[in-house]
Amino acid sequence: MKAAVISLGSQSSVLVAEAMKNYFSSVDMLELKQIEVTLGKEAGVWYAGQPLSSYDCVYVKGSFRYAQLLGSLVTLLEGKVPYMPLKASAFTIVHHKLLTHLALQQHHIPMPRTYVSSTIDAAKELLKKVNYPVVMKFPEGTQGKGVMFAESPSSASALLDAMGVLKQPVLVQEYVETEGTDIRALVVGDKVIAAMRRKAKPGEQRANIHAGGTGIAVQLEQKTAKIAVAAAQALGAEVCGVDILESPLGPVVIEANISPGLQGLQKVSSLSLADEIAKFFYAKTEEALKKKNKNVAQEVLQDLGKDMLIQEIVAQLQFRGERVLLPEFVTQLAKLQEQKEYIIRAQKGKVEIREM
Repeated sequence: MKAAVISLGSQSSVLVAEAMKNYFSSVDMLELKQIEVTLGKEAGVWYAGQPLSSYDCVYVKGSFRYAQLLGSLVTLLEGKVPYMPLKASAFTIVHHKLLTHLALQQHHIPMPRTYVSSTIDAAKELLKKVNYPVVMKFPEGTQGKGVMFAESPSSASALLDAMGVLKQPVLVQEYVETEGTDIRALVVGDKVIAAMRRKAKPGEQRANIHAGGTGIAVQLEQKTAKIAVAAAQALGAEVCGVDILESPLGPVVIEANISPGLQGLQKVSSLSLADEIAKFFYAKTEEALKKKNKNVAQEVLQDLGKDMLIQEIVAQLQFRGERVLLPEFVTQLAKLQEQKEYIIRAQKGKVEIREM
């Protein structure tokens, strides 16, 4: 099986690509900046000026600044590549905080109370009704960037004036007191493979490692782990970093990252995170290929059913010791049944099975 990792070349991407080489027959590391997407009659994906090679598994990741390219790339590859861990919609949703919260809302995943206003003036009116402190966010940004805190209506109003210059919508979110800590859970498939509790550095509210936070390994409670997995699935991501606050009323999701860095979490984890991801990719690709082959066989059966004169199919035989297993579509086509008796005639290079 052939695989490719398309990314900006981060260390995490390299680690995953190297780990995938232990499972896939070949793994190509492709630079996202050399990818071109062509639309129209000759729609396709190009790499370094050449049509993108055929792969069984493609892992696409990158910064929110490339969200449109990432989404377009995966959209064109869907249906052609048997397995990709991220849906095309994930790049639009997860790279936009408002869309992230809307997706979480639609799937009934707990999150802090969040407000959206169309104008700065409307946001200032909203600030009269909320409890302080509050968190204020730009819709785009990762690693805690674009997140600000306001202790009072006056400081919030001043922040809004400054943010208004950039002419971007603003999210206002209730502040959950956790003494500067949060949880980063790494979701792979339907489970959390590792998690850490991050602590913000003195004078900083953001616990992100990129903002100077520190982390320790933590074993998540079942409820918290289920919420993390549900959040990743709601966002269309089978590999996802989910950030959670432990509020007095229970865990709440505040953010997600579909291009999670592994270095910080790897330092506190006993597992090889890259290997866990690679192993999962291999299993899902194998599953997708089996499903694809089964669908092809069913299509062959349907075609043969239309014209029973066509009964010859080229296929490889599967042996179990000295026994031969017939392909599933052969037994279906011939309508072989376990309870019936058959006459079997065999000679070198030829076997005939006929119902009595």
